[in-house]
Amino acid sequence: MRIVILDTASNCLDLAMRCQIAGHKVIWWDKPMSNGKPRRAGEGLVPKVKNFGEIRAKWLDAADLIYVPDNVEYIDMLEPYRLRGYPVFNANAAAAKLEVERDAGQVAMKKAGMKILQSKAFRDYGEAIRYVEKEGKAFVSKPSGDADKALTYVANDAGDLIFMLERWNKNPEYRKMAKKDGFILQEKIDGMEMAVGGYFGPHGWNETFFENFEYKKLCTGDLGPNTGELGTAVRPVRKSKLAEKALLPLTAQLHELGYVGFVDNAVMIEKTTGEICPMELTISRDGWPIRHNIQSLLAPDLDPMQWMVDLINGVDSLRVRKDATSVSVVVPLPPFPYQHVVGKDLDGIPLYNATDMGHVHLSEARLEADVPVMVDGKIKRIPNLVATDVYPCVVTGLGKTIEEARKSAYAAVKQIRIPNSPFYRTDIGAGRLLKQLPALKRFGFATSWKP
Repeated sequence: MRIVILDTASNCLDLAMRCQIAGHKVIWWDKPMSNGKPRRAGEGLVPKVKNFGEIRAKWLDAADLIYVPDNVEYIDMLEPYRLRGYPVFNANAAAAKLEVERDAGQVAMKKAGMKILQSKAFRDYGEAIRYVEKEGKAFVSKPSGDADKALTYVANDAGDLIFMLERWNKNPEYRKMAKKDGFILQEKIDGMEMAVGGYFGPHGWNETFFENFEYKKLCTGDLGPNTGELGTAVRPVRKSKLAEKALLPLTAQLHELGYVGFVDNAVMIEKTTGEICPMELTISRDGWPIRHNIQSLLAPDLDPMQWMVDLINGVDSLRVRKDATSVSVVVPLPPFPYQHVVGKDLDGIPLYNATDMGHVHLSEARLEADVPVMVDGKIKRIPNLVATDVYPCVVTGLGKTIEEARKSAYAAVKQIRIPNSPFYRTDIGAGRLLKQLPALKRFGFATSWKP
């Protein structure tokens, strides 16, 4: 098959490599950096298209699958092709708005009969500050669109939220992001966070759903700033109370949109009643690193792309490992997550022992021809993987229980050696998940999860 991948930040190197191994022709476009320089991820591993015009002139018409991993680029460009029946996966302009414009997602969930949290959209920090002063209570601030996800902030009270809003308001770049993409202030509740995702096509939902728990903070113990995500625990299930409440009610709207791709809904489950309060949709894109979790859970003999082509055609051919849990651990390099505001020079840092594709999923990495490597006690200069930026790889582990999956993931993490102090959270799959699991099960959620 001919697989066209329109990438925005080297998310798809791992998938492109697996497609190549399966014998498919990969046409991979990786959007250049903001300074116009090409991204080096994938050099020596997967060929890239260097001229975007070639994609439109030649490859879209020839593609068996057109895949977009994010919803901030190429969605509008692909819309006419999707409407003409091209094999487009994830990209759907109307669906993308349900995440990119967070208030639109809230409206869609309310229309589906879900209880939504109080929220209000803003594009100006000053207006938001006045709103918080009037309300006098804490909110969760969440950026929309392509804004820096590190700007997500869970306030303790109205005072510290106003401080953060005032601080961001002093930053010209953040003001620009707010005006362009907007953000919402969402009601803060005391609950247990859980999410569920699934794949949707003309036939409706695939039979398998992916219940998941995200770890978004920088440090072990849910300390530090938000990063987007540092790891995820995932379990595929056929029967899910959370899917019944947070995904299935969206079925009619997704059919109306003609959507094909991944949908995930993150919710808070109230501690006293077990009632769900949806927070945000992930749609018109795959979540990261959950896409790597899902890759690790696919049946070993399943083609990495055929099931996606089948989904477009209304056929559920997705098969996963039975009775398995996946834990993913992001292994970043400093200055992550502050790479947008701090200078960095990371290209060329060796990734030793990072070739195990059973566990390691490469992202911002390439093959360097001349790297000092110890071989049988001697230094040799040979080809080796190196980093190209702050997000070189994600490591996954599998097990029937959460603990087995954790042990598998962290054993693989410890095999990788990277100069310049890589770091990672040590509690993915542990911490609050294990503490909250008994209460979740009492309310009928996460019933197949095994500690």
